[in-house]
Order: sequence, then structure tokens, then C-alpha cells
Amino acid sequence: MSLSVLLLILAVIFVGAFLIGLNKARTLARGAPRSLHSRAGFYGGYLALWTVLPSLIVVVIWAAASPLIVDRMVRDALPQDVQALSPGEVALVMGTIGSIAQGLPTMTRTDTDEIRARPESAREILGKSGVVLAADPKPFMLDRAQQLIDLNRLSRLLMTGVAVLLVLAGFAYALRRITPQMRARNIVERVTMAGLIAASTVAILTTAGIVFSVLFESLQFFHSVSLWDFLFGTVWDPRFSAPGRAGGGEGQFGLVPLLWGTIFISAIALIVAVPLGLFSAIYMSEYAAPRVRAIAKPLLEILAGIPTIVYGFFALITVGPFLRDIGAHLGLDIAATSALGAGLVMGIMIIPFVSSLSDDIISAVPQSLREGSYGLGATKSETIKRVVLPAALPGIVGAVLLAGSRAVGETMIVVLAAGIAANLTFNPFESVTTITVKIVSQLTGDLQFNTPQTLVAFALGLTLFLVTLVLNVYALHIVRKYRELYE
Repeated sequence: MSLSVLLLILAVIFVGAFLIGLNKARTLARGAPRSLHSRAGFYGGYLALWTVLPSLIVVVIWAAASPLIVDRMVRDALPQDVQALSPGEVALVMGTIGSIAQGLPTMTRTDTDEIRARPESAREILGKSGVVLAADPKPFMLDRAQQLIDLNRLSRLLMTGVAVLLVLAGFAYALRRITPQMRARNIVERVTMAGLIAASTVAILTTAGIVFSVLFESLQFFHSVSLWDFLFGTVWDPRFSAPGRAGGGEGQFGLVPLLWGTIFISAIALIVAVPLGLFSAIYMSEYAAPRVRAIAKPLLEILAGIPTIVYGFFALITVGPFLRDIGAHLGLDIAATSALGAGLVMGIMIIPFVSSLSDDIISAVPQSLREGSYGLGATKSETIKRVVLPAALPGIVGAVLLAGSRAVGETMIVVLAAGIAANLTFNPFESVTTITVKIVSQLTGDLQFNTPQTLVAFALGLTLFLVTLVLNVYALHIVRKYRELYE
């Protein structure tokens, strides 16, 4: 039985156990509703948890550990000369065995016998099953592929059997313990609290894992490249350089052009998005009629649902040539791929992040503040400027921060609208690039993973993380400052 089917069955059993526990609690309380310690629903939840939770934990652990154990067993069964190969070559052999195992279940006995008799025909026969092999498999690979299939089948069978036994045992144990005096609510709430703590722990550990993985690879990069040259270098040329060329034999990894390009394009985007988004939010929350608001707000939020690659095409095909033609008429040299074009399109993209959130925040300002301002003789515009906006400022700062983070992390628009040239320029009419673009480009290609040209992507990612962290801390300081003032 596959994992997905087993999980679906456990979900159905959970609902069934809940209904059985609920019915038993109601039966126990018949004629004396106050005899139950907890509501009937807690007894149903108690029975459902004991029935499914132990089985679910075992299934999840089994599903995570089984592929590793099966892979180890298949590796140990490989011929000695294959096991003596390098780890990369052994991994390639295991990949071929896995591909063969995908095609074997769909093959007839005749096809299997044909492959055993003539291994050179395996690629053609497996190709009929949709399995593509890079080279002719060796005879032992078919046996190991069959072993892999058998072990996986045995693992799924054992997992299903253990799950069934745990379901039956848990159901019998919990059903017998359901009595009117049992504190079902306390038990269910403790399990729920443990689940919430586990969920938050997973999120924290995932974040820590991402940070440490990026940090360790970055430290490996800084063993090859000086931290000073990386942080303060003004030339980005990560390719291996020829002898005698500036930058030595390992290229130049100056961060400054990439960091400046990221800040430059994000600043242009915020200059476009913040006024338009904030003014749109003020109009929709304070001036627009309900019918206009009901139409305008969804139309504005549609911008957030457009894929970024579409924005990139729009910038490349429409905005870039338009700016170039306008510049030619005005005597300005504007490149078709420029920071200005990328910033304008990116600003349009993040308008909904500012307008929608700011609209909700402004609408949440207590009406009593507006009425008090009107009572003192202030006009509507004065009330908005001096009362509503200051009271909503913490939330508006959060909306702008979210929009800025979205702009900093954007890649596709920059690739198509601003290019990939790492130029250190203050001219918005020229091409620049960002950190995210170079992270993608450095991890794409045939370079070895342990080279500075690849590891620099992790150093760039760590830098981007630290920059975003500083912005978040500063924004949090502003939010707390004004929240204390207006609460």
C-alpha cells in the first residue's frame, strides 16, 4: 500500500473514531448530561487521537527511514569492484538501478528474460516503459533493481501491518478508558498544545537549518576569497582569469556592484509603489463609495496574482523599448534594459502589497478617533493627515517593509528588464543587476560545487539575509515606537 493511500485511510479512520467516541460519550451522558467531566466532542477527539496518532507517528518515521535503509542494503549487495568506485560513480550506478526499478513493474516476463539474455537491449526495452538510460546497464543492475523493488514492497507491507496493529490497539485501549469521570478535555488540550509546539519547533529548526547551511558554505568560500575583497570589491568577474589578468587566477568577487544594484532597483520600485499604493488605500478606505470599493480593490489586487515572468516580458517588450524611444526624443541615452525599466515594472508589481495592507490597516483605525477630530472642527483631509495616518503608521510601515522585501527578492523581472551586467553606476538609464540574479547564475552551469564560482552564491545569500534582517529590525523599532505613542 502506498504512503498516500495509507494516510488517506488513517484520515478516514480518524473521523470514524471521533464519531464513535462522540456517540459513546452521549450514550454515557444520556439522562444525566452533567455527569460528564468534558463535552462529548472531547471524548471523540480523545478516541480519535489514540487511534490514529501513534500509527501516524510510526508511518512518518518509517517513510523517512525506509528509503535510506533500502538504499544501504542495495549498495551492500553491489559487486565488490563497484563498491570500490568513487562515491560519485557509485551514486551514478544507484541512479541507473533506480531507473531500471521504475520500468520493471510495467514489463512482461518476456522483456525481463530478453534483458537478462541480451543486456545491450535493455535501453530499448526500458525505453518503451518511459525509462531513459544514459548507457547500457550491466547484468548485475537488473538483479539489484529487482532487489530494490522487493525491499520497497516488503517495507510498505510491514509499514501497513504495523500501522493496522497500532490502530487496533490504540482504539481498543482508548475506547475502554472512556468513562464519565475521565478528563478528556485536559488530555486533548495537552496533545493539541504539544502539536502546536512541535509545529513551531519545526519552523524554527527549518530556519536555523537554512541559516547554518548557508553560513557553512559561505565560510568555505571565504577560505578561498578574502572577506575584505568580497565586501568592498567594486568589480564582479567571478570567472577564472587568464594568467596576468587583473584579479589573479580566481576572478574577482566584489559585492558592491550587486548590492548597489539591488538597493537601486528596489528604491525605484518603492518610489513608484509606496505613493500609488498609499494614495489608493486612502481613497478606498476614506473616500470611495462601497460600490466603487467593492470593484476597485479586487481589480487592484489582481496585480499580485500575475506571474513575475509575465511582468518581465512586459518590461522587456513594452516598457524598455518605450523608455528607450522616449529618451531618444529627449536626447537621453536610455538602454532597453535599464534599472529604471526594472524598477518601474517592479513597482507596479508590488503596489497591491502596499495598497491592500494599508487599506485594511487604515480601515481598522477606530472610528472614535475620526469623530473626535471632526468634533474639534477638523476637515476630512486634516483628519486623515493628522489622526488616521499617524495611528495607522505602524501597520503602513509593515506593509512597506513587506513590499520592499518582495522587491529585494525579485529575480525574473531584473533578468529580463535590467540585464545581468554588474555595473556600479548611479545612472538609472543604464543596466545593473541584483544579488538574486547572480545567485541563480552562479548555481547554473557545469562548475564544480566546491569552486569559489559556485560557493559565492551562498555568500551572496548570506549577505542578502543579513541586509533583510537589519531592515526588519529597524522597521520593528519604528512600529514599536509609534504603537506606544498611539495605543
